[in-house]
Amino acid sequence: MQNVARLPRAVLLLVNRWLPAPGTLDTKTLATGLFIAGIGLMLPAAWLLMWRTAKAIEPQLFNHTDKKR
Repeated sequence: MQNVARLPRAVLLLVNRWLPAPGTLDTKTLATGLFIAGIGLMLPAAWLLMWRTAKAIEPQLFNHTDKKR
């Protein structure tokens, strides 16, 4: 099973300053951009997880029952 928290080798080398940053980007700006991109990519998954959890416990939250008439 592959570890999902594993960084690509190029990103790891860039963050550890073993590989120079491309173009005019400095490592602080690039690290900030990668951090913001990571948070942005996690938001839809977190929203979906909360939405599905809320739908699953909705009858318990509002005292509804699954009675069909």
